[in-house]
Amino acid sequence: MIHVTKTYLPDIKKYKHYVDKIYQNGRVTNNGPLLVELEEKLADYLGVKHIVLVSNGTAALEIAYRTLDLNGFAITSPFSFVATTSSLVTNSILPIFADINPQTFNIEADNIEALCTPHTRAIVPVHVFGNACEVEKIAQIAQRLNLKVVYDAAHAFNVRFKGNSILNYGDISTLSFHATKLFHTIEGGALVINDDDLVQKARYLINFGIENAESIPELGINAKMNEFEAAMGLCMLEEMHLIEEKRAEIYSYYQQELNGFVQFQQLNSDASNNYSYFPVVFENEKQLLAVQADLNAHNIFPRRYFYPSLNTLSYIEPRQKCPISEGISDKVLCLPIFSELENNFQKIIINTIKAKVGLQSG
Repeated sequence: MIHVTKTYLPDIKKYKHYVDKIYQNGRVTNNGPLLVELEEKLADYLGVKHIVLVSNGTAALEIAYRTLDLNGFAITSPFSFVATTSSLVTNSILPIFADINPQTFNIEADNIEALCTPHTRAIVPVHVFGNACEVEKIAQIAQRLNLKVVYDAAHAFNVRFKGNSILNYGDISTLSFHATKLFHTIEGGALVINDDDLVQKARYLINFGIENAESIPELGINAKMNEFEAAMGLCMLEEMHLIEEKRAEIYSYYQQELNGFVQFQQLNSDASNNYSYFPVVFENEKQLLAVQADLNAHNIFPRRYFYPSLNTLSYIEPRQKCPISEGISDKVLCLPIFSELENNFQKIIINTIKAKVGLQSG
């Protein structure tokens, strides 16, 4: 059975080596030595000043909003995983959706300013499928309107923009290290913050607001990463070059074989590609469903990702129209891509799409 992704598990001997250390020192959580080591190595690997590891990517978003004391309205993308929106709502921030660019699938920067009001406090863009947003234009808008910027960079691990980490843009960037991600810690996430004072505040917030045994300066939650997850991250980091090389091969083969049959995401020409996902857009939803059904019959399960468009969720008020996001959401399918995907299965996926698209187009 082939799913849209498969969790990469590094050399078990490496993992056991780190687990032995946990048993030897008895530290399993609360800022243990493996977590400290992973934060240092990730900051160096990614090219960022500070990284704060947390329990998951949703917690990273929520801590980011609380670190910046956000309230009121936030301009965000309707084409993303549900956590981008739900994390705003659960923190009493009203999401205002700016429609997306039909080629890049990212928030259309030119749509942002017209949606801003005196109640707008932030912009929450998404680097969709790891594709870098128009970060320079968004920074100009935020500066002009005195808005905070929190990037949902869940898919943008190790993406570079003009040679520098995309994670250094905005006030805070957040990452997801869920088991389905390019780099994972089983469960987990992170905040990338350049401001030293904000980093300290975020560290209080992920530990119940506690500064020390006698001081609790913030209203916090428990969002800490544990040592077993940090151990997995250290193992993954050692093997990232192998993962990236294989995924790049699979990505290139899809692109070569499916060119002309489906629409591809237009990538930012100033940014690198981490090959996290391979989304394709069909002519219509009927065509997508036909391809999906045929692939399912072969025990291959691509994903309608992202679906539905988040502006259509039942708990979003006021109702907002985003016709481009809704249209892409109805027609987009993420194809399986992971380092262990065998070429014979990839050929089945490609040939199924060619046959179905060619048949229906004819």
